[in-house]
This record gives sequence, C-alpha cells and structure tokens, in this order.
Amino acid sequence: MPQTVLFLHSSAGRYGADRQLVALASGLDRDRFTPVAVLPERGELANPLEEAGVEVVVAELSILRRAELGPRGVWRMLRADVRELEALARARNVALVHSNTSVIASGQRLADRLAVPHVLHVRELYPRVPLAWPLWRRRLLAADRLLCVSRAVAAQFFDSEQVAVVPDGLPAAPERGERSAARAALGLDQDTFAVAVLGRVSAWKGQDVLARALAEEPLASIGAVGLVAGTAWPGNDRPVARLDRLREQLGLGDRLRPLGFQADVGALLGAVDAVAVPSTRPDPFPNAALEAAAAGVPVVAAAHGGLPEMLRDGETGLLVEPGDPAALAVALRSLADDPNRARALGAAAAADVAARFSAERMLEAVQAHYTVLVS
Repeated sequence: MPQTVLFLHSSAGRYGADRQLVALASGLDRDRFTPVAVLPERGELANPLEEAGVEVVVAELSILRRAELGPRGVWRMLRADVRELEALARARNVALVHSNTSVIASGQRLADRLAVPHVLHVRELYPRVPLAWPLWRRRLLAADRLLCVSRAVAAQFFDSEQVAVVPDGLPAAPERGERSAARAALGLDQDTFAVAVLGRVSAWKGQDVLARALAEEPLASIGAVGLVAGTAWPGNDRPVARLDRLREQLGLGDRLRPLGFQADVGALLGAVDAVAVPSTRPDPFPNAALEAAAAGVPVVAAAHGGLPEMLRDGETGLLVEPGDPAALAVALRSLADDPNRARALGAAAAADVAARFSAERMLEAVQAHYTVLVS
C-alpha cells in the first residue's frame, strides 16, 4: 500500500524551487508513495502538478520571509497554527511531511502533532542574524532529515547527523531555441553579444551587478545587451523600480532589457551568448545556472555559495569575484572575443550537468531517505 507524502511549498510560481517540487512530486514511485501538495495559492504551479497526477490543496502556510528574520518574526513563525493542515493530513492518512523549502514554519509542528517523520528541504543560505539565526537553526534541526541542495547549505548545520546533501536535479535540459528566430522574437540584432540573468528580481540576485557591468568599457565598447528575465516577489516591486532607476542613471537604454517572467526558457537561452549569475549573497544552488549549463550556454557566475560546486572555473563555466561588475564585464567580454571557447565551455557544462545532476539521481536519493524514515 503506497504511503502518502504531504509536500508543503512556500510559493506557487514557476521558478527554481517550484519546478523542483514538480520534479519531486511527479517523479515519486507511485507503488511506494502517493504525493499530495499544499500550496499557499494555486498560482501557476497547480496546473503542472495536477497534470502530473498530483493532488493539489490550497491552504494557509506560515512562511518566514527574509525581512522577518528577527527574534519576533521567528518566534511568531514557531507558534504557527496548523489545525487546518492537521485535519487535511489526517484525512489523507499522511505518513511523512516534506517541507520543500526551509522557510515553511508549519511543517515541524504538523509532523509533531501527527507523530510522523518530517523531511526538510533546505534551499536557503541564512544570514547570521544574532539571536534569530540560532533559534531558527535549532528549530530546523528538529526535522528528522534535512536535505540540503549543496555543501555550502549543509555547512550551516556543522555536520549534524540528520543532514544530507542532495543537489537539485533537472528532469530534462531545456532545448535551446533556434538562434535567429529567438533573437528576432526579442528584437535583438543577430550580431549583438547578449547575456541574460534569470530568476527573481531582488536586492541580492545581482541584476544590478549586470547593469553596472554593461556600463564597463569591455561590454560598453561592443554594445553588449543584458536581458533580465524574471519578476520580483509578489507585493514587492522595489527591486524592479531600483533596477529601472539604475538603468537610467547609467544611460543603458535598450542595452538593459527587462523581459518579465519567461515561461519558454529554451527560447531565451537560444537567443543569448551567455548567462550571468552575479548573486551578491551566496546563492544556495541556483536552478537558473543549472538549466543554462544543461542547455550548453556558457555561464559566468559569482564564486560563492553552491555555484563552485556546480561549475568548475575555466572548464565548465567562469567564476568571478562576487559583487564585482568589472570582473563580470571582463569575463563576459572574453566569451564575446572567443566564441569557440564559449562553445567549448557550454558543451563541457552540458555533459557534466547531465552526469551529476539528473532528476533520476535526485529522486533516488530522496526516496531512499523516505524509506528509512517510514520503515
């Protein structure tokens, strides 16, 4: 008889962690596990889950946002009301709770009330806020298993015995669109060097670093264009407004183009010469970099967080000093000046990612942990 796994997820978009939820829930061995996914709203995520045969329930979840990572915010999260979730879980005879991001405060209380194992997927690197971080860290370590997406993420927990590193996997590499058509659709000249940054527009994802890099001589002199593919978190448009002001201050005009969320990642990747991942804070294991590398697009990334675990500098990508627009500009210009090297980096990355970060490998690891916990 399959055992029910209740997934709790903190958003309902189509970004990295959202797509990982689809891969996880839809890829479970249905002879052993039945997935049920709880979302804070239907959003764009419910349909692909349901199309994959996953039951979707919308319910209120307590979610810790970065701005709330203070003692009061953490304390409020730890006291989250889970009665609605408990009723749902008991009705589905849930055998295991899987919080798909560690900012969900409801998962541990729910698992405790149900007396079932709790798997916590840690996709975050937390700032070391005095008082708040030790309190939150202790709460995270109450889970039966912490699945960390990179060694950089796992290091936050000092080799605790319930911590395991399970990198995200890709069900399939995005297929790059045909260059000429993809460029025409975006209004790009065929010969212009173009670089994209994908993901949420935020204060730390580095869209501003790319903007400043475009103003540096190596990229300005060749008229390089930057494409910003993504939106801000709902209800927080300040990062987008700041980026617009910066574009105006730097006089970039159409050389920095906000595209909003791009559902067809393959078409975007077909149009660009490189992808930049210039995060100013350590990025746990960005799926944007993983997808670009898997598609054979050369990636230039900040050398911190989980990115050095994903890319080998000079072999499968280029790593640069975090928060350094000049270094980013020089690295990107090197790709513009040597297309053969750029293609070689992309091809090497695609082969490496396929070997190390498949969805099958991720699913095998996750289900092995499930089996140990529910046996």
